[in-house]
Amino acid sequence: MSGTFGGWPEQAFDVLLQLEGDPPHDAREKLRKERERHVRQPMIALLNDVADANPDLEDFSVWGFRKEVWWWQHQGAVIRFAPRVEIGLRFDLDGLHLKAGWHYALPGQVQRYRAAVAAVGSGTELAELLDVLRPRGYEITGDLMTRMPRGLPADHPRATLLRHRSLLAVRPLAGDADALTSAPVGQVVEAARELTPLLTWLARATSP
Repeated sequence: MSGTFGGWPEQAFDVLLQLEGDPPHDAREKLRKERERHVRQPMIALLNDVADANPDLEDFSVWGFRKEVWWWQHQGAVIRFAPRVEIGLRFDLDGLHLKAGWHYALPGQVQRYRAAVAAVGSGTELAELLDVLRPRGYEITGDLMTRMPRGLPADHPRATLLRHRSLLAVRPLAGDADALTSAPVGQVVEAARELTPLLTWLARATSP
């Protein structure tokens, strides 16, 4: 399905504006078809074009409707790299946002991640990968423990990374003006290229 994404239409923002606040169930249901057409379907078209540009990005899902109003106000999607390692996309009134990395850990993943961070070679590699991403506009975030995990010294050179129970690189991708054009296709492909070394490290570190 090549060349199907030409940007979100103006109607997408009109629909999302009507979903602002806490609209009742009936009001949301009246907008279901319009939201599907103008908000969700363009996200599907975007990710099909991204997969055409880079077949490594073809394992994706676009979220449907859920009970909570937040899911009506934000259109989400993910591109999977490995179990719990993925690129997440979110479209809303502010445009398109990206969140990539490892989260919602499976059993054993946190322990494997910490072992890789604690090791000199792999841990130093991760720190260097994150240092490359920060100047490119990525915020490094995630779920952090308040204290160091047991058995690890508080003065470890990668103490902050060892406290992570998830690790994410986050940044805005396309403002509302760019979102009206086909620009997000190239922006997602380029972001995936930038993030592939980090996602590869996380996949390798957290997999059995």
